[in-house]
Amino acid sequence: MEIDVEPVETLDDIDTDSLATGVDAAEYVLYGGKGGVGKTTMAAATALASASDGTETLVVSTDPAHSLSDTLETDVPEEPTRVHDEVPLYGAEIDPEAALADSPLGMEGGNPLAGMLGEDVADPLAGSMPGADEAAAVRLLLEYLDDPRFERVVVDTAPTGHTLRLLELPEMLDSMVGKLMTVRERMSGMFDVFGDEPDDEDIDSLNEFSARIERLRDLLRDPALTDFRLVMVPEELSIMESERMLDRLDAFGVPVGTVVVNRVMQDPTEVTDLGSDWFVAPNHTDCEFCAQRWEVQQRALARSQDIFRGHDVRRVPLLAEEVRGEKLLRVVAACLAE
Repeated sequence: MEIDVEPVETLDDIDTDSLATGVDAAEYVLYGGKGGVGKTTMAAATALASASDGTETLVVSTDPAHSLSDTLETDVPEEPTRVHDEVPLYGAEIDPEAALADSPLGMEGGNPLAGMLGEDVADPLAGSMPGADEAAAVRLLLEYLDDPRFERVVVDTAPTGHTLRLLELPEMLDSMVGKLMTVRERMSGMFDVFGDEPDDEDIDSLNEFSARIERLRDLLRDPALTDFRLVMVPEELSIMESERMLDRLDAFGVPVGTVVVNRVMQDPTEVTDLGSDWFVAPNHTDCEFCAQRWEVQQRALARSQDIFRGHDVRRVPLLAEEVRGEKLLRVVAACLAE
């Protein structure tokens, strides 16, 4: 079935100068949610709008499946680097494996037991601990959050499960430190035989890292400093997972200020002040497919309004073109600002 659409002007005709600059948000903005709902798009759009008023802004991706470079249509390296010529926008795509190699949680050259056992003793914790790559990535993220160069940091987090696992790290690390102390006490005689005296440097490193994770949790729990934004799409499964994540974040004491419903099949002009000539809007009258999908989305939107009552719910419409590059990111930022 053909879908009747009205002709529109090209994206080059969009006057982005007419769009508002800056964002009304805390110092730290984190986007979370399941994979594939558009967290990277929201983070990139928010960071671009933030930098557009002269705010030194860093956008960071901690998702192993990076797409920040593609979304911004520019190369985003592993370390914070300016990625825009006209506005102070910086970007970084954290490589978890590279971060793990330099982390006390990495077992290759960084295993706390390696310095305690001696060269001739087999390492009972060979390999990396579960979640070590995410933990190593967060170690770098904490450095960036403390970086005085940036006035705002926007984070594209890993999918739901990875994000929540990071919040459980302090207890896991405390348990690991205790086990390491027990192993060291039990093997003290072997240290005498092999002549390698253990020291506390590695355990101190783990304790320090655990303290920094605690600081991250404190930041996430402070709505004056951090705006945690949950991203979802208007579908039943996405809403169910978002509800579960909201419950778990609440259990950690992390408030969610904003819920972003992405890819809503409505006219973009209904959520922005942009002119109608720039967009192709879904035809709910003559397109049976569009009409049915809109019914599904309306049911999901109605449920989301009930579940997320009390939160600031923003809608971002489904655009006809893939959101890549500055012009459409500025449009998404305008939708988030409404």
